[in-house]
Amino acid sequence: MTTVHSPSLPNALEGRSLDAAYGRIRVVEGVDLQVAAGELVVLLGPNGAGKSSLLGAMAGTVRGGGALTLDGLSIAGLPPEVRAARGLAFVPERRGNVFPAMSVAENLELGLRLSPPARREPIRENILGMFPILAERMNAMAGMLSGGEQQMLAIGMALGREPRVLLLDEPSQGLAPVIFDLLRDAFTLLRRQGLALLVAEQNLPFAAGIADRYLVLVHGHLVAAGNSAELQGVDDLMALYMSADV
Repeated sequence: MTTVHSPSLPNALEGRSLDAAYGRIRVVEGVDLQVAAGELVVLLGPNGAGKSSLLGAMAGTVRGGGALTLDGLSIAGLPPEVRAARGLAFVPERRGNVFPAMSVAENLELGLRLSPPARREPIRENILGMFPILAERMNAMAGMLSGGEQQMLAIGMALGREPRVLLLDEPSQGLAPVIFDLLRDAFTLLRRQGLALLVAEQNLPFAAGIADRYLVLVHGHLVAAGNSAELQGVDDLMALYMSADV
């Protein structure tokens, strides 16, 4: 399979022969991918395809193998906190990525704590500009926010140290459709700011609205790749990655 790529932009993230495993069970094998600065790549696939495991392996929270570079420097084998310090942020699929007994302001402050003091206020303003509802809820307990508001807060916390790459696992899952436009607008702004985004999704209409490129993962292997225009033909993609013959 030939991976579709945007050669005019430098790669922020590049993986070669990436694997993910739980004990002796390998659930992802031999994945090659690249995400350029200012690009959003969507990782598609059915439940159980290995999307979450692949993102976890890249973030260092799942045992993985292969070559992984961030801005040309290897981060393979490094613990999650070191990968994060190098510029890789990860928001897992599960809800509860915020501290419910703390306020929105306190959660954001935790996300900012490792940024240089002089950068914290500009970063905070950037986050609140993307997600203005959070600015209105700064004193609210995070556990009292809606699912969509908690997702925005989790993304805001991940942006607190100005990462170079953001991994998002199923950001639209369980959210009201009205939140989709807010996320799309935020992703557009982040791309303009030069962030590289790799987003695992099952919601094909949402994916079509945010992607520059897509990858399809089935049974732990990449089986297809393409550009955003091809995501408009969702019937063909559904037939591909839901096929039992893949």
